[in-house]
Amino acid sequence: MTQDLSAEQLRKMLHYDPETGVFVWIERAKARPVGVPVGCPTARGYLRAGINKRLYYLHRLAWLYVYGEWPDRVDHINGNAQDNRIANLRSVSHQVNLENLRRAHVDSRTGVLGVCQRDGKFIARIKANGRRVSLGRFASLEEARAAYIAAKRELHQGNTL
Repeated sequence: MTQDLSAEQLRKMLHYDPETGVFVWIERAKARPVGVPVGCPTARGYLRAGINKRLYYLHRLAWLYVYGEWPDRVDHINGNAQDNRIANLRSVSHQVNLENLRRAHVDSRTGVLGVCQRDGKFIARIKANGRRVSLGRFASLEEARAAYIAAKRELHQGNTL
C-alpha cells in the first residue's frame, strides 16, 4: 500500500507520545490550534484523523512515527482499538491479526466468540490453519466458552487472551 505521507512530514505536523499513544497538533492550521489531541473514533472504535485531505488510522501513524515506515498491518495487542501506545502495537500478518479477536461479532446470538447455540446445546468451534475444528457440544455457555479459550490459546499464535 503506497502512502503519500512520510514520517518526516508527520513529525513536523504532529507530536506522538509513545507512553500514552496520544497525538497532538504542533503545527497551526485554520481551525486547528496547537496542542489539541488528534483523532475521532470510527464505528469500529479505531481512532482516525484527517491529514492533508486524507484519512489515516492513528495506530498506523504511530507505527510510522516511531519506526519511520508504513506497516503492512498493525494489531492492538490488548484488543483495545483506541489504545495506540507503541507498546500495545505490533506489526503482524492478516492471519495473526484475526487470531487476536477478543469479542464475538455484533450479530452473534450467544455474544461469545467461537460459540453458537443449536437445539438447546452450545457448540464451540475454532478455525486454525485454514480448517474449522469442532470442539464439542456443551450443556452450558460457560463450558463452551472455556473449551474455545483453551483451543485458542493452543492453536492461535496471535492470541493474547
